[in-house]
Amino acid sequence: MERTTIVGLGSHIGEMVSISGWVDVRRDHGKLVFLDIRDRSGKVQVICLPDHTEVLTEAQKINLESVITIEGIVNERPEKMRTEGTNGNIELEALSITILAQAQELPFPKDEEVNLDTYLDNLPLTLRSERARAIFKVQAEIANAYRGFLGIEGFTEFQAPKLIGDDAEGGADVFSVPYFNGKTAHLGTSPQFYKQIMVGVLERVYTIGNVYRAEKHSTTRHINEYTSMDMEMGFITDHRDIMNFETRLLHAIIKQLQMNCEKEFELLGAMLPNAPETFPALKLREALELIYKETGRDNRNEPDLEPEDERWLCEWAAKEKGSDFIFITHYPVSKRPMYTMEDENDPGYTKSFDLLFRGVEITTGGQRRHDYNNLVAGFKMKGLDPEKFSYYLQAFKYGMPPHGGWGMGLERLTQKMLGLANVKEATLFPRDINRIDILLSSNANDAPEN
Repeated sequence: MERTTIVGLGSHIGEMVSISGWVDVRRDHGKLVFLDIRDRSGKVQVICLPDHTEVLTEAQKINLESVITIEGIVNERPEKMRTEGTNGNIELEALSITILAQAQELPFPKDEEVNLDTYLDNLPLTLRSERARAIFKVQAEIANAYRGFLGIEGFTEFQAPKLIGDDAEGGADVFSVPYFNGKTAHLGTSPQFYKQIMVGVLERVYTIGNVYRAEKHSTTRHINEYTSMDMEMGFITDHRDIMNFETRLLHAIIKQLQMNCEKEFELLGAMLPNAPETFPALKLREALELIYKETGRDNRNEPDLEPEDERWLCEWAAKEKGSDFIFITHYPVSKRPMYTMEDENDPGYTKSFDLLFRGVEITTGGQRRHDYNNLVAGFKMKGLDPEKFSYYLQAFKYGMPPHGGWGMGLERLTQKMLGLANVKEATLFPRDINRIDILLSSNANDAPEN
C-alpha cells in the first residue's frame, strides 16, 4: 500500500491507509496502547485495540523513537476526545504494525530539559525534539526568505570557495591547511574577495555558506564555524544604500516568519521583532557619547563597541525608538579592513556599519574601495603586501563600479529572533574551542565570557 503522509490523513476518514514514521509517545492504558506517530509533516494518534492481538503485542514492545509502518483505518474521534491542532479530530486504528528499526532505550527521558553539554553530546537524538525541530524550521525559513528577497531584487547566488590562499581580513586567526606542492591554504573567514570579484561579473550577487574563525572564544555568541549570508551590489551611492536595502530585507524576513512560523514562535515562547520602517542609526562616536552621558561609562576613545555597549544601545533603541534594530556607522579606518571606503567628508572614519539586534551585532557591512590605486593604498596602510593579493586585485585593474555589501551570521540571527540563550542552540552541529561534535577534553566547560 502506498504511504500517506500524516498531515493528509484528515481527507481519508473511513479509509484504509499506510503511514510510516517515528514513535513519538507510547501510552499503555490497560488493554489499550496509544502511539503518537510523527513524520516530516506532523503527528497523529494511533490506537491499538485488544481485539487485534498481534498489533497489541507489537505495540507493547516498541521503544520511543523506533521507526515503524502502520496500516489501519482513519476514524473520527469522539467529540469529547478531540484536541486542538492538526489531526486533533481523528485517530488511526492500527490493523498491522511493522517495526522497521527498533530504537534502543533512550539515555534520558524524551524531551527532558538537559544541560547544554548533554544536549550537544547527544545531538543525533536531541535534534529530534519538538523544540529543536522548531528552531531549525525557523532557521530554514530565514534562509528561504533571504534567497527569495534577493532573487526578486535581481541578485544571483554563487558558491564561494572555502579553501583560500590568503585571509580576506588580513588577520592571523585562521585555520591553516596543508596544500599541494608544500603550500599552505586557509579555511575562508569570509567570501569577501570573491563576492567583490563577482560584482564585476554579475553586478548583484549573494552567497550563503560556512566560514571559519580560529578565535579562542568561549561565549554565548561565538562559534568557530558559522553560516554567513553575504551579499554585494554594484552602482551604489554610499553605505546608506546598503543599510536601506538591509532594512527592507529584514522586513521581508519578518513577514515570511510571521506567515510560515507562527506555531514555532508560539512553541518557543518567542516574539517577532519590532522593526519600524526606518531603523535608528548613530555614528560610533555618537553612540559612545550617548552611553557616557546616560551611564557614565566612558569608552569614548575606543575604536569599537564592547558587548555591554551593544546590549545597552539595543535597549535604548527599543525603548526610545521602538526598534529592536539599530545601525552603528563610521568605525575608524584603523578598525576596519583594508577594502573599506573612507568617508571623504569625515576623514579617519569609514563608510561602514554594524547592525545590532537584541543585544548583539548580526551584520557588518559598508561601502568598499572600488578604485584600484585607492585599494592598493588601503593594503599598504594596513601593512599588507598587495602582491600577495594580486589575484583579487585583477578585478579592480579592469573596472569596478562603486559597490558595497554585508556579511550576516545566520545562527546569531536565528538565536536573537527566537530569544535563545546561546548561539550553539541555533547551530546544528557547533564547532568551538571545546568541541568538534564531542568535547575535546573532559575538563572543557562552556562558561560564557559575556
